[in-house]
Parts: sequence; structure tokens; C-alpha cells
Amino acid sequence: MLDYIWADDKSPILKQLPSNFKSAAILLHPFVQMPSGWEETMRKNPWQHIYPSDEVTFNIGKPVSWQEIMSYSGLKSYKELAVALLTSIGAFKKEFEREDLADKLNSNLKPALYYPTEDSTSVFLLDSLLKVLCSKGACKLYFSEPIFDNSGILNINDTTPLDICNLSDKELIVADENMDYAFMSLYDSFATLLFAKDKNIEHIVQSMNYEAVICEQRTFINWYF
Repeated sequence: MLDYIWADDKSPILKQLPSNFKSAAILLHPFVQMPSGWEETMRKNPWQHIYPSDEVTFNIGKPVSWQEIMSYSGLKSYKELAVALLTSIGAFKKEFEREDLADKLNSNLKPALYYPTEDSTSVFLLDSLLKVLCSKGACKLYFSEPIFDNSGILNINDTTPLDICNLSDKELIVADENMDYAFMSLYDSFATLLFAKDKNIEHIVQSMNYEAVICEQRTFINWYF
């Protein structure tokens, strides 16, 4: 069973993986598009800000790609968009903030469009991630979350994306029983780290059809700088 990895910015991601894993990718969480007028029906007062729950997002939300956000916000790369998001949530020290990028993002967000899931893995990714973890015949999942020191085993065929969401609302690592694949949520991040025993993870990411940054030998956890 794997313990959660507290990845730091002192060495590249690939050097911090457990020894049997050889490749990794940073999966970018999609933005969340809700039906028009949804927030107004949920507010208790006009000033309340509502963010859709995992269950609501899964059932009636739609994923919106970073590429689409970039197409009308004026942000030119995944890096700029990541910095804009992290500046907006106050994740940076003052010297790293880019209010100009945050303003471009926030002034151009369309109605009923919400930031990607922060800290925990997006429910939009989980169906594909579960398929990846069982793709080499695994029947069980190992999970571990460090906040309450909770860990255990799940049957893949009985596990839904919402089951994974309910394991932890912050840090979580999930691996298949053969340790061919694992994924891990990242604190203060709008991304999930997927890693694999295979040396080439790019074909796995392509099969998921989600946006990602493939980790190279010099890719750090703060890949956006």
C-alpha cells in the first residue's frame, strides 16, 4: 500500500515517485459549467457564493477545457492559466502573484462557469482514472489519505467516482493492487498527479482524452514557473 507523497519543489517529480514508478503526468482539472440559473436557485441570499458539490457536478455539470478558457480569456498557455488560478486563491507569496493574469481570467469567465476542483481530484477525471487502474487486470484499489490517517482497500467493480470523492476532501492517493498505476491529489492545486510503472505514460493520458502536462526529467511540482 502506498502512503501519500508530500511532493516538494526541491527536486523533479520523477525523482520523488516510489521506486517502481517510472513516469508521471499532471492532469489538469476541467472547469465546471453548470446550467444557467443554477446558482440563483441555490442561494440563501444574494451575496452567497455557491460552488457545486461533487455529486451535483457529476450529475448535471459539464467539463470545460483549459484550452477553451484560454481561447477567450487572453491567457496564452497552461502555465499562465495555472498562475492565474493560483493567484486568485491566494496560493502564492506576494512576489509570485500575477494579478494581471488573474484579472484576465476572472473578467472573462462566462456565466455559471466555475473554477476547477481544488485540492482533490476532479470528479470529471475519476471515471477514466478508474478504468486506467483496472486496465491491466487489477480487481482491487488501495487508498490512503494522510489527514485522518485513513487507508483501505476497495473493489474496483463496486467503486464509483463519487465513492472516491467521499474518501477525502483533500489529499488522497489511490493505486491498483499490482502497483501499475496510481493517482494522487495535490494540495493548493487544480491538478492531479498520475504515475505509472511504464516508462511512457503519454499514451495513457491520450486515451483519457484530458489535458495534461507530461512530466520530463526536469518537471517540478511548480511546473507553471
